Amino acid sequence: MAQRRLTDFFARCRPGPRAAPSRDKLAWRTPSPAKPAPRAPAPAPGSRKRARSPAEPTHDQPAPPARRRLRLPAEAVSSPSSPAVPGSPEHSSPGKKTKKAAISADQLSPLAAEEDKVPSKVTFSELKSCLQRARELGARVQELRTSAQRKDAEEPSAPEAEGHPLGPCGEKVPAYQRFHTLAQPGPPGLVLPYKYLVLAEMFRSMDTIVGMLYNRSETVTFAKVKQGVQDMMRKRFEERNVGQIKTVYPASYRFRQERDVPTFKDSIKKSDYQLTIEPLLEQEAGGAAPQLTASRLLQRRQVFSQNLVERVREHHRAFLASLHPPVVVPEDQLMRWHPHFNVDEVPDIEPAELPRPPTMEKLATAQEVLARARSLMSPRMEKALSDLALRTADPSSLRSPSPALPATPPATPPTALKGVSQALLERIRAKEVQKQLAQMTRRPEQEQRLQRLERLPELARVLRSVFVSERKPALTMEVACARMVGSYRAAMSPGEMEKHVQLLSELLPDWLSLHRIRTDTYIKLDKAADLSGITARLARLAHAEAAL
Repeated sequence: MAQRRLTDFFARCRPGPRAAPSRDKLAWRTPSPAKPAPRAPAPAPGSRKRARSPAEPTHDQPAPPARRRLRLPAEAVSSPSSPAVPGSPEHSSPGKKTKKAAISADQLSPLAAEEDKVPSKVTFSELKSCLQRARELGARVQELRTSAQRKDAEEPSAPEAEGHPLGPCGEKVPAYQRFHTLAQPGPPGLVLPYKYLVLAEMFRSMDTIVGMLYNRSETVTFAKVKQGVQDMMRKRFEERNVGQIKTVYPASYRFRQERDVPTFKDSIKKSDYQLTIEPLLEQEAGGAAPQLTASRLLQRRQVFSQNLVERVREHHRAFLASLHPPVVVPEDQLMRWHPHFNVDEVPDIEPAELPRPPTMEKLATAQEVLARARSLMSPRMEKALSDLALRTADPSSLRSPSPALPATPPATPPTALKGVSQALLERIRAKEVQKQLAQMTRRPEQEQRLQRLERLPELARVLRSVFVSERKPALTMEVACARMVGSYRAAMSPGEMEKHVQLLSELLPDWLSLHRIRTDTYIKLDKAADLSGITARLARLAHAEAAL
């Protein structure tokens, strides 16, 4: 049984004999103002068959799919003056329908033409207002830019006053570089600033590239080294960095300006001067050509790092000398920087001067011409040239030197310390200096012991709680350390916990004792001892150790 179509509904609702449902559909479109809709031919009188529209598909053309027949164009649905759907009960006569459709199309044509004109006027006015607004915004931006430049010219030292150091290009240094030393793992020591670490990595990369090229007897140029270092570090490498490397380690390379160096680039001619780099190596015993081996690369890298640390030491000594009172630390006992010494704000390394390509002598001023051709001109011409040289001289060089600025007055004590005895302030400052000096000269082993002493009071409470919960007079070292690791607030390995227990038995042998029986070590604890007195003794021992 064939499925009925939804379009058969209009054929059933029409009065009179039921006509066969048509599978064709009119193409509903809004009549164009330039081309009125064609009139349908009038049907013959007395015929009940509706007239076929010219837009209807013929029998030769295939009918559109049934799913698209249920969709009407947006103009036909939204327009109130669009013609009615054919086959509806309101328009039962085909002749009246076609006549009314033609009339409505004639009436719609001037309205559609007016609607086409209105949006163009609106669009032109909107564009005009947007252009005017853009001009006003451009003038406002120009004013703001001019005022900002004027403010920067009046206050050139504003970024320095805020306390943020500037980079080599005048930009503010990011925070991960300014606070690099604070984010270093492990105990604090002689940590280098971030820019020095980057320079050390540049030297390592440069030494690797130079060693590869030098070992195969190839002329090392700056262009080759620059490309290799930038590929290794993903950072910009320039002649300024090479000058800094020469400043830190002068005996590392020999720099020359040479020409007729074979190149494989179109941008560099063979006749141009290029900066060549040659590593300075000690001559081998057999008289053979020295090679930049891995051991020599490691040795040069260590020398470069030591030179960087020595430069930071110089700034650290200047900082200690500027303190009140000054602090003097032996260099062999210095284990870390002063707490108030900001390592990341150490000034940058000044680049050394590299060889420049020779330039042809050019006479630019009248004085140079006079000095060069004094013997070739008459006295009259010489006098005229000398007068011209005096007139064209720089007027700023003729001015008297500016007077020296007065020295800054000594710093006055803050108002919060007004009325406090000067002797008391001196004693407090001396004690602070002594504490900072002990902190700077403390070795890593002493620092580790001090950290363990600070943990002992809490570990003593934990160990006593373990013995109370186990209800045993003695416990093995493995069991006690495992219980303490699970009860302590910080993560710690059983081996590290065992070192704390051994230190506890050394400091308090009357409270905690270790007994070695066969292959096991047993811990015996005095539960009757006062725990608060035990923790107080441990705290005093830690304080005394830190004061040394």
